[in-house]
Amino acid sequence: VHCGNHITSHGLALNCCTDLSWFEHIVPCGLEGTTATSLSRELGRHITVEDILEPFLESFQEVFDCTVVFSEEPRD
Repeated sequence: VHCGNHITSHGLALNCCTDLSWFEHIVPCGLEGTTATSLSRELGRHITVEDILEPFLESFQEVFDCTVVFSEEPRD
């Protein structure tokens, strides 16, 4: 992940119930012919970040063998 001037050039997004029309203006990850999607679209029901955050973080920690620390405090 790279971030400069408050712009992320690559990263991870949890598109849960996102307005996907904004993604029509980009080429996701530079991959021509691909589109972005959301969990709500793929599952056919409304999914919120609150619904998915805990199982996502558990899976992320398991796959990447790490501990995720969540804080609402800004970092220096």
